[in-house]
Amino acid sequence: MTAPLRSEGRPAWSRRGFLLSAAALLAGPPIVVAGSAAAADLPGFPEGVDVYRSAYRNWVGEITADGLWACAPRDADQVVQVVNWARKQGWTVRARGCSHGWSPLTIPAGTGADAPVLLVDTATRLTGLSLESTEPAAVRAGAGVTLEALLGFLEDHGLGLTATPAPGDLTLGGALAIDAHGTAVPADGESRLPGHTYGSLSNLVLSLTAVVWDPDSDAYVLRTYDRADADGAALLTHLGRALITEVVLRVGVNTNLRCVSRVDIPAAELFAAPGGDGRTFASFLDESGRAEAIWFAFTEFPWLKVWSVAPTRPLTSRRVTSPYNYPFSDNIPTVVADLAGRMVSDAAWYLAPVLGTAQLTAATLGLTATLSADIWGPSKNTLLYIKPTTLRVTANGYAVLTSRAEVQRVVSEFTAYFREQLAAYALRGSYPVNGQVEIRVTGLDDPSDVESSGARAPLLSALRPRADHPEWDTAVWLDVLTLPGTPDAEAFYRELEHFLLTMYDGGFALARVEWSKGWGYTDEAAWTDTEVLGTEVPGTFDDGVGPDWGETAAVLERLDPHRVYDNALLGRLFA
Repeated sequence: MTAPLRSEGRPAWSRRGFLLSAAALLAGPPIVVAGSAAAADLPGFPEGVDVYRSAYRNWVGEITADGLWACAPRDADQVVQVVNWARKQGWTVRARGCSHGWSPLTIPAGTGADAPVLLVDTATRLTGLSLESTEPAAVRAGAGVTLEALLGFLEDHGLGLTATPAPGDLTLGGALAIDAHGTAVPADGESRLPGHTYGSLSNLVLSLTAVVWDPDSDAYVLRTYDRADADGAALLTHLGRALITEVVLRVGVNTNLRCVSRVDIPAAELFAAPGGDGRTFASFLDESGRAEAIWFAFTEFPWLKVWSVAPTRPLTSRRVTSPYNYPFSDNIPTVVADLAGRMVSDAAWYLAPVLGTAQLTAATLGLTATLSADIWGPSKNTLLYIKPTTLRVTANGYAVLTSRAEVQRVVSEFTAYFREQLAAYALRGSYPVNGQVEIRVTGLDDPSDVESSGARAPLLSALRPRADHPEWDTAVWLDVLTLPGTPDAEAFYRELEHFLLTMYDGGFALARVEWSKGWGYTDEAAWTDTEVLGTEVPGTFDDGVGPDWGETAAVLERLDPHRVYDNALLGRLFA
């Protein structure tokens, strides 16, 4: 979309223009059956499979493509037909759900309409949901079902999850591909409920069905892997190097959660070095087990959300019967939209401190105005809180594996470094971060959580336990967000990444990248540092006991020797 123009010809962003530009990223591509054009450009394409030209936009709009061929298979058998067609034609296949991600795991930036790339839209029809069993509980789900639909289905049957990502517009297949997670560890005295996990969604998989190569058939076929299967462990978090059509998930009884928001604790106290008795981030984990800090750049009071299990409604809590209960965050306030628009259109990046203050003010006032500072209801209604209409920003991401006792140390060291670096850049007149820091904490992917004999951990999950560090039971997730195109952002991210990989190199903690976000930074771009891609990332998965990176890559290669599921980034990672 083109922004409105000033009289002197420079683009100007009004609030309406900013919101319309964001809305343009939401619009799904219209399905137009290509007819004779498909026959000419896609000779021999399987009959009966809807095929069309389509646009692609990732979450923040930094990766876009127009006019790619896409299809919407009706069922898994049609997916197999499409994959075998692509193999014979020398095309690659990329599964597309809601495109809610940052990293180029689906397609790289600059992919042209003439590229031999076929998008397989899973969210159109691969959306089945059914109860597989009740005692213990399990659900069978198509890879294209959204998390909001899945959680709603579970809620209707008295079931739920301990934690989920905040957006509901993620497909289950996409979430599993990148080990999506929420924020939860056991509170003091809390025991894990049957059917639940404090790890990633991948850790809930009991079985999965994938389209893989079968040398005996000389074709790609559907194959189902249970949780004890060695090959299946490589598919539980596959980064797009495979195509999953359906999964069976272990689930448990639903819980009611209370979510209390606070903006009265200064960062110096919340993120203090361990050893004090203040209101620290770790103290809230001990009390409730579920917390998230959102710290807007250049402000002193983070927005802290604390969830706790509450079977009955606390007297001061407002009952919520649906998700997305922070409208001031999901719908960009006028002042925030105007500031962000001015920063982008006029290169007024020095307004970053003003934008941070505006966002904190909007949150502070909004929590009171909407009575959302203390809410209570079925888990889905407090866990899902990000709509597609929120401010679109780019993000980096890392998980720091450590012991529960060291969580506050990691949080304190990271935030101190971030604050120092942000101040140092500002002294030079540079403002590379104008969004926020987000901090969440989860458990690791303990395969015993699914209560299935011989269950294995997801081999490529950032939450995969390390056999050489059995004391590590927790991961601190760290994200830094900023507007796309912010000058010096990549250089800032590169220095931050170097700090994390150096500070947490396997001593008392270990940093791994968050697959869906930004990582592998040079001063110019993410996902381009050859040392990080070729050495650092693989090394974090080598504990001397379980399958290392190379062995896992070999499994994925054997299941897809023709590289039907491939792209530029995956080619570098799995060279």
